[in-house]
Amino acid sequence: MRRRRSLLATALVAVTSAALVLPASSAVAAGCSGTNDSDVAIGDNQTVESSLAISDCPSAPSATATVPVKIVHTYIGDLQVSLIAPDGSAYVLHNRSGGSADNIDQTYTVDLSGETSNGTWKLRVNDNAANDVGRIDTWTLNLGGSTPANDFSVAVSPASGSVAAGQSASTTVQTQTTAGQAQTVALTATGLPSGATASFSPSSVTSGSNSTLSISTTTSISSGTYPITVRAAGTTTKTATYTLTVTGGTGPQIPDIDITAVKAHLTQFGTIASQNGGNRRSTSAGYRASVTYVKDKLTAAGYSVTEQPCTSGCTTGAGPNVIAEWPGGNANNVYMFGAHLDGVSAGPGINDNGSGSAALLETALVLARTNPAMVNKVRFGWWTDEEQGLNGSRFYVSQLPSTERTKIKTYHNFDMVGSTNGGYFINNITSSQSVHMKAYWDSLGLQPEENTEGRNRSDDASFTNAGIPASGYAMGASARKTAAQAAKWGGTSGGAFDPCYHASCDTTANISDTHLNRAVDGIAYTLWKSAVGTGTPGQDFSVSVSPASGSVTAGQAATTTVGTATVSGDAQTVQLSASGLPSGATASFSPASVQTGSSSTLTISTTASVAAGTYPVTITAAGTANRTATYTLTVTGGGGGSCTGTNPADVAIPDAGAAVDSDVVISGCSATPSAGSVVTVRIVHTYIGDLTVNLIAPDGTAYVLHNRSGGSADNIDRTYTVNVAGEGANGTWKLRVRDLAAQDTGTIDTWGINLTP
Repeated sequence: MRRRRSLLATALVAVTSAALVLPASSAVAAGCSGTNDSDVAIGDNQTVESSLAISDCPSAPSATATVPVKIVHTYIGDLQVSLIAPDGSAYVLHNRSGGSADNIDQTYTVDLSGETSNGTWKLRVNDNAANDVGRIDTWTLNLGGSTPANDFSVAVSPASGSVAAGQSASTTVQTQTTAGQAQTVALTATGLPSGATASFSPSSVTSGSNSTLSISTTTSISSGTYPITVRAAGTTTKTATYTLTVTGGTGPQIPDIDITAVKAHLTQFGTIASQNGGNRRSTSAGYRASVTYVKDKLTAAGYSVTEQPCTSGCTTGAGPNVIAEWPGGNANNVYMFGAHLDGVSAGPGINDNGSGSAALLETALVLARTNPAMVNKVRFGWWTDEEQGLNGSRFYVSQLPSTERTKIKTYHNFDMVGSTNGGYFINNITSSQSVHMKAYWDSLGLQPEENTEGRNRSDDASFTNAGIPASGYAMGASARKTAAQAAKWGGTSGGAFDPCYHASCDTTANISDTHLNRAVDGIAYTLWKSAVGTGTPGQDFSVSVSPASGSVTAGQAATTTVGTATVSGDAQTVQLSASGLPSGATASFSPASVQTGSSSTLTISTTASVAAGTYPVTITAAGTANRTATYTLTVTGGGGGSCTGTNPADVAIPDAGAAVDSDVVISGCSATPSAGSVVTVRIVHTYIGDLTVNLIAPDGTAYVLHNRSGGSADNIDRTYTVNVAGEGANGTWKLRVRDLAAQDTGTIDTWGINLTP
């Protein structure tokens, strides 16, 4: 999410945070009450605690427990005072009221009936402003509760059942009084799939009595297994789960997205950041590596993927947007799902916004794997330069002709959907474009709220400002969770939704699996409801080669059979092509296009000068999607091949811009690269202290040759020795150069590599 606070305010927050300390005093009391009269100093911008251990209290705390508090302070409007229960729950007693008045000397009444009596209780005082100090003078806790608080339990029997679409299932809801007096509890159910309704007979019972839950389904319901949450609301709310399995439904089959797979993408984003300076800022190598990761996954899954350079309005050197479209569906009704892929320079940006990017990526991959019949068109976007002002998404929208804008019926945005102290927020929650998103979270009983913190701070604003309806999920950034939100969602009242917002600790440890899982499943629910049909799966096919490898003497030809099969839907025509051929080799297909279920003969012809070596040749079959297979070609006896190479072509190095590459292709090298391989570099530049220079191996491994040394000296003209003994020789080697500061420019003049000096 884009930052809103000014640099001055950010600096003040940093100073304030650095001043936080936690001095504490403690006391022990037997029975259900106690006092701590040890003074605890309250310094400016400090958090302090005074502890009281309760032991041997035989009863539950009262709903009218009392807390007499005496605090000496010269400006009580600076103070927040909270009672902290043994389980960590916070009860706010005083929240910066009273303005410039002196001292707090007051008895507070607190409902602690849901807590356990025995344990360590704390009085926590936060001084939130400068210039006034004081002390905790004394405080007392009277838990009361001479009789146990009223309590009850709820269960369902049987706990699961199966129903054919159009029929009903029933179970018995059982309640018991577990403490105190019997009470009336109201029964409700959440988590019902679309096309199912629930009724209770009776709808409320006295604890100790039972009710019958009936779940009715329509024939258009989707087949699947659904956890139904039964809620019993009395003095507290208790829940039980009934697992409903529906068979024979005609609705679209909405998948449950695997949270483990989403987190695997997050782990990869974290690795990318750690390998590229610790962040994934839009102008960084970490961002470009993130683009490559996302693009490669989508391309392999059969998406039409485009890298869209941001040629205006973005930060100099910012990487591209990634746009992916799934085949099928009405192209005049586009439902678009997006997340910003960039982070800030302070850290790896895993919650902000690896979480949204990873959730979107896995949803897209599941769509490709299930390949359902599409009613409407689905398009995905991963945006650059959001943290610098929503620039990537704004550029994308600005490049759309008006006719294309009108085709986008809704844009859904996902920014920070794994916050560890998160809430459940929806952009434009009451709008029609949010209906499916809200329906899914409502089914979980989450009671989502409008995303006021994120208004106009993420990429949905770019679409809304262009007249395209938008919605989205978020779990919150630096805003603080209220007591009411903590009561319904859990978590820490008064704490930031994301305590690592725009900080170095925004790592893979800064993710709530629960929040992330509820977000990604809601994304899938929204996508399937918006664009997936209820008919048979979409057209799909497979491609294979047999044999999968072959050897040829240079100057001769090799053949293999390319087979295709219809996987789902009707047979279709696919076009065949080959890539990855060595220089001096050509490929032809007979025929060049086939109906799925048929075969073609691939002939690879070589010249006498082709380099000896082994080459993975990719066979692509293009139809409603792209499917690939690999043929491994071994060439022997060729006259080509070398373990050295040079690129004399000039490559301009932009001032304070993106990295540039110069390539050397090594082929036919039969030796293993040496630990003393030699890289000769000549770069013309007026300030080499601005430059980083890396050798990039064919597998993407980077070897640092020059890292901003040399100060104001001109030009690099030297030979480096590099240990690349662990690399494969053949492939594309790159010299990657980046200028990291302003006012000086230059060119890569020439460079060469010798793997066997």
